[in-house]
Amino acid sequence: MSALQIGPYRLAGRACLAPMAGITDLPFRRLCRSMGAALTAGEMLSADPRLWGTEESRRRRDHTGEMEPRVVQIAGGDPRMMADAALRNVDAGAQVIDVNMGCPAKKVCNKEAGSALLRDERLVAAILEATVRAAGVPVTLKMRTGWDPFNRNGVVIARIAESCGVTALAVHGRTRACRFAGPVEYRTIAEIKQAVAIPVIANGDIDSADKAAIVLASTGADGIMIGRAAQGRPWIFREIEARLAGRARPPEPTSVELRAIMTAHLRDLYAFHGVEAGVRVARKHIGWYCRERPQALAFRRSIMQAETTVEQLARVHEFCAALEQQSAVAA
Repeated sequence: MSALQIGPYRLAGRACLAPMAGITDLPFRRLCRSMGAALTAGEMLSADPRLWGTEESRRRRDHTGEMEPRVVQIAGGDPRMMADAALRNVDAGAQVIDVNMGCPAKKVCNKEAGSALLRDERLVAAILEATVRAAGVPVTLKMRTGWDPFNRNGVVIARIAESCGVTALAVHGRTRACRFAGPVEYRTIAEIKQAVAIPVIANGDIDSADKAAIVLASTGADGIMIGRAAQGRPWIFREIEARLAGRARPPEPTSVELRAIMTAHLRDLYAFHGVEAGVRVARKHIGWYCRERPQALAFRRSIMQAETTVEQLARVHEFCAALEQQSAVAA
C-alpha cells in the first residue's frame, strides 16, 4: 500500500490522529507520533481573533519539538476570519491548515461553524476558497457525511473542497445529527473516494488494526484517522501500521513498559500545562490507560483524589507495580 501524501508531505504511514479538543495537546501528539502516528493535528482553534489572547489558545498554538508537518485546525463560519486565522497560524509555523467542518458540538454548531456549515454549500465554498488563497500551504478539510441521515451531501461537499484547492479530506462516517451515536456508515466515504482525486482519510469507530484494514479495503480510502481509540492506547498506531504492512502485530506493552509510557506522558503534561493544571489533565489520561485492567475502578477513584504530581506519580507506580506482580505470578 502506498504512503499517504498531503501536499508536498509524504507521510511515513497511513494512520493519523484525529484532532480532539481537550485531548490532543502537544504532549499527546508527540506521544502518538512516537508510537507510529503518521500525522497529528492540534486541537481546534477558533478563527475569532477575540479568543486568540487566552492562555488556552496560546497552548493550543504551541508546536515546540513537534515532528513535521505541523497541522493546525481552525474553525469558524466567516470566510475573512478563516483566511486571517490561516495566515496568522502559517506565520506562526503551521505547515498544514485543517478546516473543521466535522465537529458536531452544539457550542460550535450554534456559531455556524463545524459540521453546521454542511447545510450551506455556498458558504463552504467561500470559506475554503478564502482559506486556501490566504494560507499558501496545504489546506485539508475535516468533514462528516452530511447534516443528517436525510441530507448526506458529503459527495457534493467533497467535490466543492477539491475544486477550491483542498489537498486532502478526512471524513467521519456519521452525519452531524448522529453526533457519535449509532453505527458508522462507510458507504458514503467510499462514494467520496470515487468522486474526488485528492486523498481521502476514513474516520469513525476504527478501534483496532483489523478494523483499520477492513475500512481501508471497503472504502478505498488512502488513510484512516483514529480518535477515541487512541485514548489510553497510543500504541494502536504501530499496531495498525504493522497490520497494513503485513508484519506481525507488536506485543501489548508489558506492565513495565506501561509504567514508562505513563510516567513520561505525565511528566510532559506537568511541564506543558503547569503543575496544577497538569495534574487535572493527567487524570483522564490515567483513567484511559488503566481501563479494563485489574482494579481499574478503585485506582481511578484513588487518582481523582491525588492533588500533587508526587502523589499522582506514586499511585501510578504502585498500580503498575501491582500489575507487574500479577504478571509474574501468572507466568
